[in-house]
Amino acid sequence: MAFVPSDRALSRIKVAVFALALAPLARLVVAGFTGGLGVNPIEFITRSTGTWTLSLLLVTLAVTPLRRVTGWHWVVRLRRMLGLFAFFYACLHFTTYLWLDQFFDLASIVKDIAKRPFITVGFAAFVLLVPLAATSTNGMIRRLGGRTWQRLHTLVYAIAALGVVHYWWLVKKDVTQPMLFAAALAVLLGARIAYRLRRDGTRVAAGS
Repeated sequence: MAFVPSDRALSRIKVAVFALALAPLARLVVAGFTGGLGVNPIEFITRSTGTWTLSLLLVTLAVTPLRRVTGWHWVVRLRRMLGLFAFFYACLHFTTYLWLDQFFDLASIVKDIAKRPFITVGFAAFVLLVPLAATSTNGMIRRLGGRTWQRLHTLVYAIAALGVVHYWWLVKKDVTQPMLFAAALAVLLGARIAYRLRRDGTRVAAGS
């Protein structure tokens, strides 16, 4: 029998997930006040916020496969929070670049986006993430309609792929961590494709 938490237990789980998702930011704040950001604080903040953006995107993508495997339908109620936290860290990542790295020099930013491929890809991923965050409310789901909303939010796979490429091109030499992210994304994409193939096969068999 699948585990089904009570409403009170689910509320506690949500609080715990919220706190865990804020932990990387708390770590950065503490490191900032204690001199723990290293010799290049801007790079440390940029890498940390970017890594957590990608990590939370993949965790968000893992919710549906986890539900299918375990029968824990309640985990879907955590997905919106996880996705919004991914967007939150993406905003911190992008703001760090705009403010601390480029000092809001728009001409330099445009030139950087156009000339450096890893920044171009990262910027594209952020732009695509904005409409997903903007349509995450119940009201927007009703306005768009369930099917349209679902089609729009399949962009998260493309966003995650762009995020992996952005990270891979950024690090250049030691690609161990980007490879791990790429492998995790491949597994999640494979699980989605396998489910769709099995579902379509079942429909064909039922209609024959």
